[in-house]
Amino acid sequence: MSNIDWFPYVIIWHNIRNVPGTVQSIERAAAILRMLAGGPGHLGLAEIARSLDLAKGTVHGILRTLQGVGFVEQDRSSGHYQLGAALLHLGTSYLDINELRSRSINWADPLAARSGEAVRIGTVLEGKVLVVHHVFRPDDTFQTLDIGTLLPLHATALGKVLLAYRTAPLPDLERFTHRTVTSPARLTTDLAGVREAGWAADIEELTVGQAAVAAPIRGYGGLVVGAIGVSGLVERICDSHYRPHPRLVGYVRDAARAVSRDLGATR
Repeated sequence: MSNIDWFPYVIIWHNIRNVPGTVQSIERAAAILRMLAGGPGHLGLAEIARSLDLAKGTVHGILRTLQGVGFVEQDRSSGHYQLGAALLHLGTSYLDINELRSRSINWADPLAARSGEAVRIGTVLEGKVLVVHHVFRPDDTFQTLDIGTLLPLHATALGKVLLAYRTAPLPDLERFTHRTVTSPARLTTDLAGVREAGWAADIEELTVGQAAVAAPIRGYGGLVVGAIGVSGLVERICDSHYRPHPRLVGYVRDAARAVSRDLGATR
């Protein structure tokens, strides 16, 4: 599926976006198709509904329509869905990293200024978090540019946000510090909390003395395509009880919503 070309749909979608009053059901259908193209290949109704934060009934209606035109097929034994034969020759969607970065730049600098911390924007690449944009902390301390760096999904705030909305199996849970979560059951519970709260934290899970907060960036139809977050010293990010400062969480979530709007998310 990874070699399918979605270019004709990009053109159609661009035209739809430029007419007054976009059709929400089409946005959601596009998000479902992207999930099926970028996931393990077979997804259940509950998985799709959870990842897009939509009611099962809504997702089921869209899937039945896509199935009717041959864009989606349902496995009779498992009930799971996959891309249909009518769609396979047209191509698969992939995240345009340059677009994510260009849309995020306008909001990353203000976030760094408001928070006083470094800002990173990431997306998933080969089971890791690829840092696509990095704004230095606004002070004179020595800092290293992280653009292009690959970070672990399970031990970073950016990664946990991205994991929370994916249907792929959990990655290998390598331990980096004594606070790294290496239990699949514990991580699964934590990711459910991320979806409930709408943000994630990493407190000394990758590097001792460092903490971070991140929130999801959504594209068309509500599909999570990236994450944005701040990172810095634990004593700057968290209070004395190791809880992230609410104001920083608010700044990050505001920035994530702003980038999402620029990428076409309707909510």
